[in-house]
Amino acid sequence: MSQASYRAGTQSSGRIEILRDLETDVRGRNVLLVDDILESGRTLAFVKDLILARGAARVLSCVLLDKPVARAANIAADMRAFECPNVFVVGYGMDLAHRFRELPFVGRVARDTP
Repeated sequence: MSQASYRAGTQSSGRIEILRDLETDVRGRNVLLVDDILESGRTLAFVKDLILARGAARVLSCVLLDKPVARAANIAADMRAFECPNVFVVGYGMDLAHRFRELPFVGRVARDTP
């Protein structure tokens, strides 16, 4: 499953778009959601609720980076690898307007990056 909420910006639009949906029936199954970063929580909460509504037995979440910011949604990751400072990061699939996604590391974006 693939979603988007940032598009070309550095802040979530608040609108979750499903870019690619599941091809597997999740009814009665345990599901692990794996995400790059948990920030506002909107995307993770949206997807978790959607998967539960589709009949999953249990849905857990694991994130690479967890930003300790005020969440727009009441959700926490069940597992996390690292806590991330409140900066905009790119790399390992995270991007800024489709740039820097291919970096083999997580990097902080300077404020003056176009």
